[in-house]
Amino acid sequence: MIVLALLASLLPASAAPAAPSARSTTPTFNGSVYAITHRGATTYVGGSFTSAKAGGRTYPRERLAAFDSRTGELLDWAPSADGVVRALAATDDSVYAAGDFHAVSGEARDSLARLHPTNGTVRSWKHTLSGTPYALATGNGRLYLGGSFTQVTGEKRSNLAAFSLTTGKLDKLWHPVADGTVHAIAVTGSRVYLGGGFHIVGALKGTLRLATVNGTSGVPDAKFKPRVPAEVRAIALDPTGVHVATAGQGGRAISYSYTGAMRWQRVFDGDAAAIVTTGGITYVGGHFDNACLTERNGDKGGCVDGARPRLKFAAVTDKGQLAAWAPAGNGVVGVRVLSVNHVAGTIEAGGDFTTIDGRDRHRFAAF
Repeated sequence: MIVLALLASLLPASAAPAAPSARSTTPTFNGSVYAITHRGATTYVGGSFTSAKAGGRTYPRERLAAFDSRTGELLDWAPSADGVVRALAATDDSVYAAGDFHAVSGEARDSLARLHPTNGTVRSWKHTLSGTPYALATGNGRLYLGGSFTQVTGEKRSNLAAFSLTTGKLDKLWHPVADGTVHAIAVTGSRVYLGGGFHIVGALKGTLRLATVNGTSGVPDAKFKPRVPAEVRAIALDPTGVHVATAGQGGRAISYSYTGAMRWQRVFDGDAAAIVTTGGITYVGGHFDNACLTERNGDKGGCVDGARPRLKFAAVTDKGQLAAWAPAGNGVVGVRVLSVNHVAGTIEAGGDFTTIDGRDRHRFAAF
């Protein structure tokens, strides 16, 4: 196994690890993987799948599964959701799931559920949601929720909400208003970064598609006003700033400083849907087949000034240079989610792909 984070930190800025083969020990799935989260060495995944394959055998897994990221062993953790799981977040004592489901393991749960992290039982936390959830994140003693919804447990909420991790109750104070869908949430300290298709957050001009709000009060930061050209699908944070994956007319990976100034951007010929950063390298996944050599693209998103093949995966250095890391995924949708596994030292990917570099790797891979 190649420990990407360590290697990336040792290589010069113009380099990155060459693409290793996807590990053959991790489970694969018969349907899309939308969400990945971690608790220690355990990797939890959610999606639309109904079975997982591990060690040559197939096991029933109804849209939720877990495995040991060090060995690839599929764990007995197997709560069953009756609809797509779109987002996951883990704490020491729980795994939170959000999606299109109405029941989990036979217990009525409307789009939101709290699960025991080792035995998978459905816990008492229970709320209702009028809409679709897309993002979960934890911090500041809260579970933050983003999506496209108007009410949570009968109380008005405009695409954003938070819950106390201690009591499980809906936070009465934290309710910033986003006027459109929130696809991504990332937390660092007291700052909560929001990405999506919204035009404005909290009536503050300049918060188009990407904004930051206070983690306790929900008040938007008037100093952070990046100019994002297209809908934000994912956010990653590191010491240098805020990195986003965007859709639109050709996808983009864009890095902003914490003041909102653009540091660099890379353009692709299809949507960028996922992004993570570690060791000074930013990893991007999406629907694209090429990375453009310049920031110009055509009416349908195609590269105008030349391109390099990047089949659903790409990597960018901290200077914005296209790096060598380039596993080749297949499919139209390709990659939906990326995650850094610090215990296993890998980059994990989920989505709709069925092969990586020509080898069978159904909907999940670790590099």
